[in-house]
Amino acid sequence: MKKFNTLLKILFVSLTFVFVSCEIDSFAEEDQFSFGDITAPTNVQISASIAGTSSDNPNGDGSGEVSFSGSADNAITYKFVYNGEETVSPDGKITYTFAKLGLNTYTVTIIAVGKGGTTSSKAINVDVLVTYTPPAALVKLLTTGTWRIAAEEGAHMGVGPNEAPDPWWWSANPFDKASSGLYDDRYKFNEDGTFTFDAGADSELFGKVIPLERDFGGDRGQVSVANNEHENYPVTQEDVDKISGTWYITAPGGVETLNFTGLGHVGFYIGSHSLEILDRSNPNEIRLKNYFSEENNAWWWKITNKD
Repeated sequence: MKKFNTLLKILFVSLTFVFVSCEIDSFAEEDQFSFGDITAPTNVQISASIAGTSSDNPNGDGSGEVSFSGSADNAITYKFVYNGEETVSPDGKITYTFAKLGLNTYTVTIIAVGKGGTTSSKAINVDVLVTYTPPAALVKLLTTGTWRIAAEEGAHMGVGPNEAPDPWWWSANPFDKASSGLYDDRYKFNEDGTFTFDAGADSELFGKVIPLERDFGGDRGQVSVANNEHENYPVTQEDVDKISGTWYITAPGGVETLNFTGLGHVGFYIGSHSLEILDRSNPNEIRLKNYFSEENNAWWWKITNKD
């Protein structure tokens, strides 16, 4: 009887092993099948549209603004590369404003990203004319002192429709965002064209979840608050170095615009590296406006060089 029970146990264990093995093999086959074929994007295309191009101005109106558009078969997203810097563009579109005076040739590359991280790329050369020289008074203003968000003033930040002259939807009261990582950030515009960013004692940024996690990498243990924002997004010295870089002024369409290379920005981070200058009549304050493409809205800022 004992031998019979022992045989039954052996038979049971054997059948169980076979069953589990089949299940594992089945799951493995299903998982392998779900990935499908991994092939790199094909038929990569890129085109450029120089602002103000005409028969009389084949290289543009002198603003240096160029819009690039790309496409590819089997692409999930895109990246553009200029001067060694990569910028993610899910829709395959980007605008660069070149600042070097005169007629110069610029090379821009689009990288189409497919399944499994596969990539294909294509480059384009554009000849762009730049004739704009920023006013000396503006350069002197920016390079005087160290700048910060004017937290003590009403409407030091606000949001509204792109076309609005003011932040119609919401504007901050004094020190409204004191719990965030914004108010101790400092911006230094150096005379040699370099830009120095300081994240303050808290080493934190305040901004929108999508551009922060996309440009700096992951949520870093943060839980988003209302309006899909990270109020206290931690940054490292490496991140600060990516924000620091160079600054320059352009005037596309006659609108004075403050531009940054890399991840340079002012204020709440929305992944925008160009800000329109709305008002610079005050020797200690500048009003700015930039645009958040993910939500199709605009943000307003007041920065000051007062201590």
